[in-house]
Amino acid sequence: MSVELLTDNNEKSIAYERALPPESPLSMPRHGVYEQGLSMRHNQRTFFYILRTLVSRLFVLAVMLGLSYYGITEIYGVLSTTNNVTYLQWLFLILFSINFLWVSFAFAQALLGFLLHLKPRLIRQAEREADFTTAILLPIYNEDPIRIKAALKVMREDILNKAPGKFAFFILSDTNKADAWIAEEQAFLDLVNKDESGCPVYYRRRQNNSERKAGNIGDWVQRWGGAYEAMIVLDADSVMSGECMLKLSQRMAASPGVGLIQTLPTIIKANTLYGRLQQFANHCFGPIYAEGLSAWHGLSSNFWGHNAIIRTRAFAESSHLPILPGKPPFGGHVLSHDFIEAALLRRAGWGVRFDTDIQATFEESPPSLIDVMIRDRRWCQGNLQHTPFMFAQGFVLPTRLHIFSGLMSYLSAVFWLSLIVVGLAIAVQATYVRPEYFANPSLFPTWPVFDSERALNLFIVSMAIVIAPKVFGWFAALINIPRCMQFGGPILLTLSTLLEMIMSALYAPILMVHQFGVVVGIFRGKDSGWMPQSRDDGALNWASVARAHIGHTIFGIILAVISLVLSKELFYWLLPITGGLMLSIPLSWISGGARRSKLIKWLGLLRAPEEKHPAPIIKALEAQLSQLSDQPKQHAFIRLLNDPQLCKWHIAQLPDDAGQRPVFHPPRILAEWKVRHAESMQQLETWLEPAESMAFLSQRDCLQQLKSLEHSFLKQVV
Repeated sequence: MSVELLTDNNEKSIAYERALPPESPLSMPRHGVYEQGLSMRHNQRTFFYILRTLVSRLFVLAVMLGLSYYGITEIYGVLSTTNNVTYLQWLFLILFSINFLWVSFAFAQALLGFLLHLKPRLIRQAEREADFTTAILLPIYNEDPIRIKAALKVMREDILNKAPGKFAFFILSDTNKADAWIAEEQAFLDLVNKDESGCPVYYRRRQNNSERKAGNIGDWVQRWGGAYEAMIVLDADSVMSGECMLKLSQRMAASPGVGLIQTLPTIIKANTLYGRLQQFANHCFGPIYAEGLSAWHGLSSNFWGHNAIIRTRAFAESSHLPILPGKPPFGGHVLSHDFIEAALLRRAGWGVRFDTDIQATFEESPPSLIDVMIRDRRWCQGNLQHTPFMFAQGFVLPTRLHIFSGLMSYLSAVFWLSLIVVGLAIAVQATYVRPEYFANPSLFPTWPVFDSERALNLFIVSMAIVIAPKVFGWFAALINIPRCMQFGGPILLTLSTLLEMIMSALYAPILMVHQFGVVVGIFRGKDSGWMPQSRDDGALNWASVARAHIGHTIFGIILAVISLVLSKELFYWLLPITGGLMLSIPLSWISGGARRSKLIKWLGLLRAPEEKHPAPIIKALEAQLSQLSDQPKQHAFIRLLNDPQLCKWHIAQLPDDAGQRPVFHPPRILAEWKVRHAESMQQLETWLEPAESMAFLSQRDCLQQLKSLEHSFLKQVV
């Protein structure tokens, strides 16, 4: 179907078609929370797989329970020296036990990963030539189109060199701002093509972005999924090499019972302090955690929403998410869709695998502490929303543990902060409440005793458990000479590890208090909404940072004053927590902004291997970004008026409503009236509401009115 815009006599008329292939519908039935689970398909579990997974799970369980038994018995011994444990002490014991179990579980996974990382990789995943076409889905939502265009171009060129005819790109836009919509169309206009023999690029924007990213992917599956055996899902900041994508499709072809293969994305292009901290941790410590996770997950692994390949028909028949009863934040559409999509695949008998050995799969990270806090608000709501699934019918134990881990990643902040507050309350009680020496019938008094040596030993063990995973990552990189040199050598590697530990310890209490507030807000019924992730350098002025962290600062000062009044020793014990809170404003300010981390970069600290020796696909991306110029900020109507070909192409992408009954749509009617009566573009911009601009741009007949605007009107905006 081609569309032409009315043109002037001296203007050449060009016909444009929709930038989409013929539809190939695929049924995608919606599933419920409670359904019967199915056994594994194609029996992917060999004897070696069963043995390896079983041993890994028993190892994690044994280490976790062993450490937890030690920690819980020790803290009970510290609190029960007088055989008269108070209610506050019992509460402290319960909170400590929950937190110690959690950190022991994390330590056990890291220890397993460390041991596996030291041995040579003996088993390689099976691969065979894929006889199908794989779709590469790139969902976007109000993003910078130039950055996405550059990444798409280099990925496509790499694919054309490695595997022409095997892949097709789909840009799936959920953009809901008029200016951003037309800007992305202008950026992608010369990129879209239908070269089936090479690697075609298609573009589709949804008018109704229901269910957010999950709905965006689901819409594609139901309209075009039937033509593609597999789909690689990316994020707006994802980059993957052609070889990586080819390997994923080959592994999918060789594993008919596997429905999803998740890769371990590597963080790149971090240019702020907080970004570099995350990037270094991802490179240095990430592989250790990943090895452990992959080992005990087996074929019941997880999905992180991007940088993974999915079997399209398996996804269609298994993973259409249920709509939860009630209203947000706990009801409605599932917010954090990825965990549950993996869970539904596994419940339907499809294997979900985490392959940590696949290289050249990249992503970016939030640039600052405040950007992480904004993202956490959405993630926390999504994870807490998963609670009904943890006890639902048909899910295997690892799936329930994935969901529980997601819950604990935020509820742990509540438990940690509660533990600190209860500990302070116990200290207040010990200082100001007269002890009962004859609480029990006895001829002799019961003297208050505190086993300080036992408490100190437990503290040391607790800190060792928390720090050990980072030490494992440091040691694994240190003994691998080529990898160690990529981090800048043993000295810079060690200094970077120490700096990451110190800064993470300072940022941790800020995030703890923030997450506590987020959890409380969600239980009070606050919905997080849907905001795109920040892609700039996160630099904020002092006033903005102060507004975000004034509460953290005051809370830190209150804790510090209370502890100092009670005892100097308690003040120093709490200083790692209160210090981070009291310094939250300068710590947050320095976390963002590329200029603020120049010294760290100049000294070679927090260096990642990809900085000195980037992968070819990253080199190509940087070269492409340097060639593309940023788009000027313009109103959507100005872009269309100044570029008639863009206007024609835009109209061609709109759905054809011919023959359908007219629908009363107030924003459209208001937009038409305002366009007819506006005397200048400036006036029109002030008149139009966002919904009216979108309604006007979404209608073919409305857009024809742009050509009827007076020439003087056009001169004002050129």
